[in-house]
Amino acid sequence: MTKDRSRQDREEHSEIGIVPIARIRTGFPEKFGIPRQSGLASSLHGVIVFEKKYRVSEALRGLEGFSHLWLIWGFSANRVSNEWQPTVRPPRMGGNSAMGVFATRSPFRPNPLGLSCVEILGIELSTDQGPLIHVKGADMMDGTPIYDIKPYVRYADSRPEAVCGYVDALEERHLEVRFPASVESLLDPDTFQALREVLSLDPRPAYQNDPERVYGLTFSGFNIKFTVNGDTLTVNEIDSI
Repeated sequence: MTKDRSRQDREEHSEIGIVPIARIRTGFPEKFGIPRQSGLASSLHGVIVFEKKYRVSEALRGLEGFSHLWLIWGFSANRVSNEWQPTVRPPRMGGNSAMGVFATRSPFRPNPLGLSCVEILGIELSTDQGPLIHVKGADMMDGTPIYDIKPYVRYADSRPEAVCGYVDALEERHLEVRFPASVESLLDPDTFQALREVLSLDPRPAYQNDPERVYGLTFSGFNIKFTVNGDTLTVNEIDSI
């Protein structure tokens, strides 16, 4: 057996298989409207519920001393394709410029894994669903599989001097969000604030800019209808599901 063949055999046998250790519960039953990065809508709440095999409170020992977590998760709602694309069109660039997939955080990747930093709101060790981790700032659909959880470590993970390529040249754009006077009373204050943050990030696809078009977003048990004209998003209607 040649050295190259031996090395190939070792590499093939070293591939790992991963399974979900948990799933996250959020207010997003579908992809539309989910923030494109974690932390952008910091009021969004989520609950990490462990799979039965991993409902062991000892596995969380020491986690109460941390404020933030890294979550490694799967883009489970993506269309499955055997072909990967070396370039993608980042939404923040208007969908007009192609970048290498490894220079983006696009969900369409050879291995469809996401990485999110979330803040810990609280930990419940004993519930009828096993240990629960309450977090905020998650950018995930309800039921998204989580493959690993790691604590955020400030001395190693924070890099204020980091250079971020083309992203540094992009402006942070937020829409002004207007609600009908009657809407605020329909939602509890936390849900209302989270919805305002989500809408301010402009959920529309980057290539759509029709002020007459009515968009629909499902969030936390409500259907929200809205329009966007320039830098102003107007909520026209909110109905409970």
